[in-house]
Amino acid sequence: MRTTRSAAVALTLGAALVLSACASSAPAGEEPAESADATTVTITDNHGEVEVPVNPETVVALDNTIFDTLDEWDVELAAVPKDVMGSVWPDYIDDPEVANVGNHREPNLEVIVAEQPDLIIGGYRFGDYYDQIKQQNPDAVVIEISPRDDEDEFDELKRQTEILGQIFDHEDEATELNEGLDEAIAGAKEAYNGTDTVMAVNTSAGQIGYLAPVVGRGLGPVFPALGWKPALEVEGATDDHQGDDISVEAIADSNPDWIVALDRDAAFAPEEREAGSAPADELIKNSEALQNVPAVQQDRIVVLDPNFYLTEGVQAYTKLFTQLQEAFSAA
Repeated sequence: MRTTRSAAVALTLGAALVLSACASSAPAGEEPAESADATTVTITDNHGEVEVPVNPETVVALDNTIFDTLDEWDVELAAVPKDVMGSVWPDYIDDPEVANVGNHREPNLEVIVAEQPDLIIGGYRFGDYYDQIKQQNPDAVVIEISPRDDEDEFDELKRQTEILGQIFDHEDEATELNEGLDEAIAGAKEAYNGTDTVMAVNTSAGQIGYLAPVVGRGLGPVFPALGWKPALEVEGATDDHQGDDISVEAIADSNPDWIVALDRDAAFAPEEREAGSAPADELIKNSEALQNVPAVQQDRIVVLDPNFYLTEGVQAYTKLFTQLQEAFSAA
């Protein structure tokens, strides 16, 4: 009985050793095969769980909010929408090897197909084309990771950055970017006195538009993040990229202590700007209706970085919050 049991044990051990050797060795001249976990990562994009290749070979990106991050990490792109990128990312815009998808109003989606991408990062201005892009590129993974509606803008940007870090193997750098945003928000919040009223505006083609707290383009989410007291709240306000069309007199009547302005025209070359455009600071200070508001009288006008309208990513907001901290602290 003892002999039979010993033989069985020996046979089992021998089989295990053989299987182990087969699993760990590879034919001469070949590297052992990598596991699926080493080459893909499962992320949750705006549509659900997606298995995405890690460090994909051919990438197309359409979302302006991610270009700063990809450029920092030296991620090569096969195609981008150069017509909505201004001159912010010359590594992509000026490279003839990077194909041009055009703009979101009349995109050339065939350019994407021609590049035979492994990964397409869509969304943002190109969100309406998601289904079409997926249909045209059945062999590519298509994801959208731009900030989702009805979610906290800055949590969404951090989520976006974390996902990019997983895909492009830059998780430590993604963590640093997110921590930098958190620190900038905390600094700007501490610098605000909690009582001054704030008006956010958009300037374009010589006009001053109203950007509503929470929903207003670019600056709306800053209000809840910093606990700003709005100078004016308009029922039915929208996230229109030009701001809501209310009179400058209505802005003046709200008597804001601060005016923070997104200059929509500043990101474009002079020949590309709409007729009548002028710098935001000039428009506000020269407005007859605004002459007596505290923000103008005390020179408490903050104009965002000229490229903010094009970037709007984690780096852009980190810079904005740092700018706001400096302005409010100086006052």
